[in-house]
Amino acid sequence: MRLLIAAGGTGGGVYPALATVSALQEMSQSEGHLTVQWVGTQQGMEADLVQRAELPFVAIPGGAVVGVGPVRAVRNLFRLLGGLRQGLKIVRAFRPDVLLVTGGYTAVALAIVASVRGIPLAVYLPDIEPGRAVRFVARLATKVLVTAEDSRRYLPASRVVVTGYPVRPELVQAAHVPVAEARVHFGLAAHMRTVLVFGGSRGARSLNNALLAGLPELLADLELQIIHVSGTLDWPDVERWAKELPGGIQERYRVYPYLHEEMGLAMAAADVAVSRAGAASLGELPIFGLVAILVPYPHAWRYQKVNADALQTQGAALRINDEDLQAELVPALRALLADEERLVAMQESSRALATPQAAVCIAEELLQMAEEASRP
Repeated sequence: MRLLIAAGGTGGGVYPALATVSALQEMSQSEGHLTVQWVGTQQGMEADLVQRAELPFVAIPGGAVVGVGPVRAVRNLFRLLGGLRQGLKIVRAFRPDVLLVTGGYTAVALAIVASVRGIPLAVYLPDIEPGRAVRFVARLATKVLVTAEDSRRYLPASRVVVTGYPVRPELVQAAHVPVAEARVHFGLAAHMRTVLVFGGSRGARSLNNALLAGLPELLADLELQIIHVSGTLDWPDVERWAKELPGGIQERYRVYPYLHEEMGLAMAAADVAVSRAGAASLGELPIFGLVAILVPYPHAWRYQKVNADALQTQGAALRINDEDLQAELVPALRALLADEERLVAMQESSRALATPQAAVCIAEELLQMAEEASRP
């Protein structure tokens, strides 16, 4: 199968596509040859992640033409037209059997080209609520694959298939590592409650500030240890601040700018995660049975709030708004860690939401679409 991918520029869209490729690569060993071409943008972390996976990557222009100022809309319209031209060249040269789209405005150009040329199009929606680009592309799609049943009401219901969120194989593998072993890997006590705080590759300043403000109180008053992934943006300040902590506190605090291969171990080590509520929270946290305190990014329209509310409704998470974080983070952690019965119940609720076979489900849908399209 020849698979063309147009994924969103954030990890929430890129990681599921990478997980799906891994599933297809395993399946192709017995079911036939797989060739992949990835199309995206040079912005954000997408190009780096794809190249780390040793997949061919090409960038094309794209941008929003709705919901932005008139000058930017006109500029992005020309970018979209340029993307259409480049997308047509890519499709002609690569001759894909299937196009997989996970969001982002770059995907619009590829979806239009695929629709015109009769190429089967699968849209995967990582978040519960789709953005404008996904809503548009879904109208052209053969199938719309979604993380959760709640997404069905936003999309063409007859084409929706609920697959769950595809989690990277290395995270699924890390979920089987014993908790004590994962903690020892980070130089932490094997049997002490552990909190993981992270905000993505660049980080989340409000999360970092709230944690650092409450850290002395948390570590002084509670039998607790913390793994803090600050992101690269605030790393110089966080690193300097961490070096000034008293020795007794320092030994229970581990801080890193970013974790690639070790992120799964950090999740395996934790009892509670504090993070944004991007699409990955819907799939990755449940694989580990992690209880979460989710802080939606305030400038991501309402996508992250919808994600956080879904996990909170299922009993797997608590939501704190960004503007309330400084005042509410420490009390929320105190209350959660002091209530063993509640914590265990939330862990069970989180684990019940896990979909470890989601990548295989999407891979099977793509193979079926390619097979049906090849029939005379």
